[in-house]
Amino acid sequence: MVEDKTFRSRLFHIVNVTVLGLIALVTVLPFLHVIAASFTTSAELASKRFVLFPTVWSLDAYRYIFSTDTIMKAMMISVLVTVGGTLWSMLMSTLTGYGLSRKDLVGRRYIMFFIIFTMLFNGGMIPTFIVVQQTGLMNSLLALIIPVSINAFNMIILKSFFQNLPAGLEESAKIDGAGDFAILFRIVIPCSLPAIATISLFYAVTYWNTYMHAILYLSDSSKWPIQVLLRQIVVLATGLNYDGAEYTDVPPPEITVKMATIVVATLPVLAVYPFLQKYFAKGALLGSVKG
Repeated sequence: MVEDKTFRSRLFHIVNVTVLGLIALVTVLPFLHVIAASFTTSAELASKRFVLFPTVWSLDAYRYIFSTDTIMKAMMISVLVTVGGTLWSMLMSTLTGYGLSRKDLVGRRYIMFFIIFTMLFNGGMIPTFIVVQQTGLMNSLLALIIPVSINAFNMIILKSFFQNLPAGLEESAKIDGAGDFAILFRIVIPCSLPAIATISLFYAVTYWNTYMHAILYLSDSSKWPIQVLLRQIVVLATGLNYDGAEYTDVPPPEITVKMATIVVATLPVLAVYPFLQKYFAKGALLGSVKG
């Protein structure tokens, strides 16, 4: 009987590892193909269609993308929007979440109702555009940050996390004479680093991938973030301009440029993720399951 259980346990372990390994392989292979294709010549990619190890390595696609300083300027704008927007959104979400986690807050339930209401219904694109226009944010980088300062879902996760912190921490701080802001920044936030790191990653990815808001609110091409500029590069690489007319110059290989743009757009997020990965699962689960 013991040997039978041991055999079943080993069999389950083997099957589990095999299935998870196949799922991981299916997930990783397309990304490896994108990276390899960005370094592949157009002739090889046209003949093979799927490449993991290029026969001849080529940097033509990256030379085309970085042929001017425009791409670096767009990268800096995206970094500025991502860093500034993440800090601003985390400040607003943390203050709001901490305030709503306090049971002595007057009108707490009504405020939560209106916040949750925005998750189900919103004004839509045109009313939001009118608000941005009337507040003077058009053609400003603040238009990419202010309208999306707080994500209701992210704020609720932080609120739930704050609610589940031991009440004794705040009581001890109050006995020592600490005020609300001292308790928040010296006790609550240091104890909530897993949740804060997780929500910061959510906000950072959202700001880095900003595209539609930039198209709507920024008419000056010098203020375009990386996603909009890379879209233009892909359009030019297909031999078409925004009006649908043919591009007169001879464009570089279409597929390799597209692959290179994907790598450039995703690399910064992939570089940051390993530093936050250890907080990711813990922060999301503690903030959502216990709440």
